[in-house]
Amino acid sequence: MPRIFIAEPDRKWEQFLRDTLAASYEISSLTTERDVFNDLKLCHCDAIILDLELKMTDPFDLLRWIKTNIPHSPVIVTSPVEETPLVVRAIKEGAFDFIAKPFSAAKIEHVVKQALEQSNLKDEIEYLRHEQDIIYDFDRIIAFSPIMKEVIKTLRKFAQTDATILMTGETGTGKSFLAGTIHFNSHRKNRPFVTINCANIPENLLESELFGHEKGSFTGADKLRIGRFEQARGGTIFLDEIGEISLSLQAKLLRVLDEKAFERVGGNQTIHVDVRVIAATNRNLEQQVAEGKFREDLYYRINILSIKLPPLRERKECIAPLASWLLEKTSVALKKKVAGFSPESMELIKTHPWPGNIRELANTIERAVILEDSRIIHKENVSMPKLVKPPGPHPVGDSRNPLETGETRLILDALEKAGWSQKEAAGLLGISPRALNYKIKKFGITHPGWLKNR
Repeated sequence: MPRIFIAEPDRKWEQFLRDTLAASYEISSLTTERDVFNDLKLCHCDAIILDLELKMTDPFDLLRWIKTNIPHSPVIVTSPVEETPLVVRAIKEGAFDFIAKPFSAAKIEHVVKQALEQSNLKDEIEYLRHEQDIIYDFDRIIAFSPIMKEVIKTLRKFAQTDATILMTGETGTGKSFLAGTIHFNSHRKNRPFVTINCANIPENLLESELFGHEKGSFTGADKLRIGRFEQARGGTIFLDEIGEISLSLQAKLLRVLDEKAFERVGGNQTIHVDVRVIAATNRNLEQQVAEGKFREDLYYRINILSIKLPPLRERKECIAPLASWLLEKTSVALKKKVAGFSPESMELIKTHPWPGNIRELANTIERAVILEDSRIIHKENVSMPKLVKPPGPHPVGDSRNPLETGETRLILDALEKAGWSQKEAAGLLGISPRALNYKIKKFGITHPGWLKNR
């Protein structure tokens, strides 16, 4: 249910607004005029009714503060005085509408409804502006293999619930896209879909990224920050690589799942949110639980509904259709007229094990389109790393699967180019140093120079 914040100093008008709107909305209002800024920060409101007779601050200063700090919340300005300069100034400063007192219950109900509809529309437009090339439609997902058809059938059922979902599978199997498909086929589809990769953010900043922070809560926190959970209000949050979260942060995440509440970093006020959580990992969480690296209670809490996404090599029927779709999409993006594959290049694509899954296939197609000068992709432009054991420093043991072998070679190549500087290698790979360090430990990569520095 949307929440409306009422900043009305006249208690009779406040009660009138409460009585009028309480049937359709949650209502919050001032504790005292002195605390209006603090009340607004903690309210997590969807719309604000602001009267210009507030005494504790200039209402227009407050209006500007709202548009800067909580821009997603439309502001309806009310006033006992209706003068043209006043109305013009309110709209210019960012108010959604201006209503002169006295007004009827029907009038305020209508304006509030309009404000919320426009706010939701802005969210959708903003989403489309960034994701317009993605169509989250189950019927348009390329699923020709029996195993993938079963996955889609299961996800259709998951989309109709609000239960927490755990998606497992190798890197590049499409977990993020399928999480978006679940969201946009659920009853939350008109609310935000927020994603965060927990492996790409330093541990000391991840808590702030998830839950936000108060101004001055730590060095560099020069303003209030709204976290991803607040941004996802009423919608869905996708926590990719959840296995990378520290044990202390896991405890806070468990509370959000159980109580739908948290505090910002440096804050002491509880914020309540209604958010559906979809988590994903390429790690074995059961093993991490056994090793004490992942909380058992959190594991069971996120594993209410679970699905394992098969690697591309186990859904070979999907490879050719995916390659054709990716070729069409890439050709449009690069403004090149490449229409298909030669038989030799398609055979190479169909028989490659694709350790990096769909992500590797997409990168291979993009590189081929860039290199190709004709209308058909030829074999010589379909270049892929050979899955051979790399020389020099290498992981302990020879039981690696093709995915691990491919990733290891890429990491070793980057490290060699960077003179074995992990920070520089992470930059070459386009990942965070923390994510690279995890991969180095996972694959057991060592180098004599590192040992000297320990």
